[in-house]
Amino acid sequence: MHKDELIQLHTLMAQMKNYLEEKGFTNEFSAYNSLAISPVHVHRSKAEHKLAIFVLGNSLASVMSKDEFSGFGRTSERMKELATRLQQRMLQQNL
Repeated sequence: MHKDELIQLHTLMAQMKNYLEEKGFTNEFSAYNSLAISPVHVHRSKAEHKLAIFVLGNSLASVMSKDEFSGFGRTSERMKELATRLQQRMLQQNL
């Protein structure tokens, strides 16, 4: 995906996060919030936006798996795995 497409996806996912926070799911997004990156931070790297998408995707899937949605638990685990893998790759490149 191109960076602008990632930012667009990040924006949509952030809107889902905002909706869920309005519905009372406020503590589930601490990992995403700790990244301190939002879709409006267009100056951030493509890799950082990708990491934010994976971390946010993990949180969104985790919240949805607590409800009647059944397949989101597996999605949450996959997003977590992808975020971890990307973080390791980013750290290796910065060495």
